[in-house]
Amino acid sequence: MGKRTVLRLAGGLTAAGAATLGYAALIERNRFTLRRYDVPVLATDAEPLRVLHLSDLHMMPDQRRKQAWVASLAATDPDLVVVTGDNMADPRSVPGVLRALQPLLDVPGAFVFGSNDYTGPVWANPLRYVLPGRHERRYVHGAELPYEDLRDVLTGAGWADLNNARTSIKAGGRLIELVGVDDPHIDRDDYEAVAGPASTGADLAIGVTHSPESRVLDPMAADGFALLLAGHTHGGQVCVPFYGALTTNCDLPRSMARGLHRWPGSDAWLHVTAGLGTHPTAPVRFACPPEASLLTLIPR
Repeated sequence: MGKRTVLRLAGGLTAAGAATLGYAALIERNRFTLRRYDVPVLATDAEPLRVLHLSDLHMMPDQRRKQAWVASLAATDPDLVVVTGDNMADPRSVPGVLRALQPLLDVPGAFVFGSNDYTGPVWANPLRYVLPGRHERRYVHGAELPYEDLRDVLTGAGWADLNNARTSIKAGGRLIELVGVDDPHIDRDDYEAVAGPASTGADLAIGVTHSPESRVLDPMAADGFALLLAGHTHGGQVCVPFYGALTTNCDLPRSMARGLHRWPGSDAWLHVTAGLGTHPTAPVRFACPPEASLLTLIPR
């Protein structure tokens, strides 16, 4: 192979790589998508119930397109909104998060926090997420974020704070029991404090966590929570066509990085959303557009 041919090949590969990076950074990470799933968890004669599942906004103050798109989801007319954490990415993020969520605050809702609600992101080598031993690497904390301000607004609107908490709410004319944990990714979870069999008097029981760790999902499913909701994985954020996610950044299998799945060894359904944002130091998505999910709960 001649020198000129090698240079042409190198130039072509460089151009292709630049084009792919540009698509991932400029187009796909802004290609917001609404996923729809039917989930058979209700009693035989029950009317459908719509749950809007949002996660991983990683909101920056100037992301007005994302804020407007999330706000537009009020038109889906959900019965319940569940937010599974990582709302913020900057100490100035709260107003942007509220612009996004404001039209939904009149709907019954519940939330847990993720690591990027407590502290901001810091740069990390992307390879640390796919190399062996990644789960043992210590989480690095950035600047403190105004999570208490966000908590006050959400609870002030009547949304249930499920960070290591359990409650029941009315939504869509049904009584729904909810249990949640604070973020397992940074070891803030304490499911034992809220564990116990799901109430037989509720129409539905839902378990909520930011990071879908088996140490949390297994006991939730064993306690009879029929629907488990999580975020955190970003669906892999960068996926390989016909292969899928390279990592989930937790102990969840790659095959379950996003979407609706039966939780192994149980009757529970797990929905993991790929979320709506990216780590600000790696603002790309590939073969994994940002998403929210509308879950229509139907009879078993």
